[in-house]
Amino acid sequence: MTKHFGLRSLLAVSILIFAISAPVYGQDGESVTYDVVVYGATSAGVIAAVQVARSGRSVVLIEPGQHPGGMSSSGLGRTDHGNVRAIGGLSKEFYQRLYVFYHGGGLNNPGQWTFEPHAAEEIFNELLEEDGIEVIYGERLDLRNGVVMDGNKIDRIVMESGREFSGRIFIDATYEGDLMALAGVSYTVGRESASEYGETYNGVQTGNARHHNFNLYVDPYLWPGDPSSGLLPNVTGEEPGVEGVGDDRVQAYNYRLCLTNNPENRLMWHLPAYYDQRNYELLIRYFEAGLNSIPYHMASGMPNGKTDVNNSGGFSTDYIGMNYDYPEGDYETREEIAYDHEMYIRGLMYTLSYNPRIPLEIRQRVREWGLARDEFTDNRNWPYMMYIREARRMVSDYVMTEHNCTGWAVAPDSIGMGSYQMDSHNVQRYVDESGYVRNEGDIQVGGFDPYPISYRSIIPREGECENLLVPVCVSASHIAFGSIRMEPVFMILGQSAAVAAIMALDEGCSVQEVEYGELRMELIRWGQVVERSISIENMDGVVIDEDEASLIGEWEGSVSEWPYVGEGYIHDNNAGDGCTASYIASLPTSGQYEVRVYYTDHQNRATNTSVSVDHAFGLEEIVLSQRVAPEYEHAYVVLGKYSFFSHRPAGVEISNDGADGYVIADAVQFVPVILSAF
Repeated sequence: MTKHFGLRSLLAVSILIFAISAPVYGQDGESVTYDVVVYGATSAGVIAAVQVARSGRSVVLIEPGQHPGGMSSSGLGRTDHGNVRAIGGLSKEFYQRLYVFYHGGGLNNPGQWTFEPHAAEEIFNELLEEDGIEVIYGERLDLRNGVVMDGNKIDRIVMESGREFSGRIFIDATYEGDLMALAGVSYTVGRESASEYGETYNGVQTGNARHHNFNLYVDPYLWPGDPSSGLLPNVTGEEPGVEGVGDDRVQAYNYRLCLTNNPENRLMWHLPAYYDQRNYELLIRYFEAGLNSIPYHMASGMPNGKTDVNNSGGFSTDYIGMNYDYPEGDYETREEIAYDHEMYIRGLMYTLSYNPRIPLEIRQRVREWGLARDEFTDNRNWPYMMYIREARRMVSDYVMTEHNCTGWAVAPDSIGMGSYQMDSHNVQRYVDESGYVRNEGDIQVGGFDPYPISYRSIIPREGECENLLVPVCVSASHIAFGSIRMEPVFMILGQSAAVAAIMALDEGCSVQEVEYGELRMELIRWGQVVERSISIENMDGVVIDEDEASLIGEWEGSVSEWPYVGEGYIHDNNAGDGCTASYIASLPTSGQYEVRVYYTDHQNRATNTSVSVDHAFGLEEIVLSQRVAPEYEHAYVVLGKYSFFSHRPAGVEISNDGADGYVIADAVQFVPVILSAF
């Protein structure tokens, strides 16, 4: 269902749209208007603010809570990154900084994709402090009168405290989309019917919900076998709905727990303040039916003896069906839902640790892990934020759908790439036709290539708000959002939103009027990955692509791995010997050039690809392992800096002589370093 306004926000905006703009005062009493106001210090919000600051514009970052980073610093330490080649710009820098945090060195590294919450928060704070960003904590948007409009523009936003922030451009980087909604932007909650966008995996999904479900027969009634006794808690007595038909139900939330098995740092599980064993009777019966594993996922490879716990199986940390009122709820409603989720998960861990009907081996294994004393130290070692997997979603002039994810539709105005599988968690728990409990709504569909995300999916419709960007509650169908909603992508979209905001300010236009061609060039300049192919026209120096190389032997074209320069790359089909690709360049000026070779890595590549550089003072032979990812932007390696004469062709040759795997030839680039006349 598409919503233009809730009744409450409609009345508020109708009154405020005609309000006389009042001056905005900073803490020193002087009127302040920021170039960009970012609401929500999620990972997207922090990155957006950093981008604005690095662009030389004034920015304020407003966070309702007390910590930056959203879920990235609140327990989600095992990154759902998909294809890391799709991650560029400040998002990539964040993960590279985490690598430095743990391993030292410089930013030219592969990135750290598993990390502790306090490490992520330290990096976010580091970014904010380095760029001198003003951050306001503990200020929540007034949900009744929080947005003052001037026509189709936001003039200022008002906090519950009465504090106001005026800006020229606004970015709603929250998981809930409150600013977006109060600004009168169209949005939806829940699942569209599969027919609305011609999708397969939207709406009610009983037949496809094979993941995270009960795979043994578990009785849902208070008295087993007796429907008249009533249902156990959190099992609906209603039919799940017609397959593929939409509803306003929301996929389940949980908390991502940071646990440790270090006895000196581990807190044991205790009886929570509110506990009802009936909430876990289904799980106990599941064990009695034959379940023999811990009913949640613990991420491996986490630093310092810790793990990121997430939902797994038919009964786990997801509190299924208990969050429907969250997306549009007031703060009191949301706080109650969050507290109920905490009590549910604490009760789950207590039950698994001590209930005698749980197998002894399971109880012992669960008690080996507990909350980490050194995490969330000002919040009883509990994560700061509940995992809000999905709340409001904007409905704009471009709605991302599963067709975008699978490649059947391609957004022509890419501002970043998504690559994670379509991932929706369960939506409801019901009784099937045989009288047993089942979950509905969990969809895990992948196997597709990285795909572009449309600029129009982060800006309101034409004719709606002209100075707002929404990089988190993006315009996407429920199932497409299941792929987009990953933290690296939110950071990508946060940076792209900020770049677009700066362009709108520079041009004096609305965010809808930003010229995409110029935006694309600016995003690439800031390191964003906006497509699988690297455009030669955006590369420095002299570039020779494989279609201009002199080839000997049987080479075959391919686009299976990326990023590649131009239309693709070639490989020798693992021929072993007899294939060479010679790149001859006429350089405009004599001098020293950095020579770069582009290729896509894979485990079937040669570890001993022969490369030779013909320069002013001789010939240098180099051996490359093309199983190793290129060092720079996942695209190229630097062979070195060499001197060349302008009157003599520069040459690079790639050969498969003696190669122990596939040899790849893409582009060769000569970038001037020192120019001089020999």
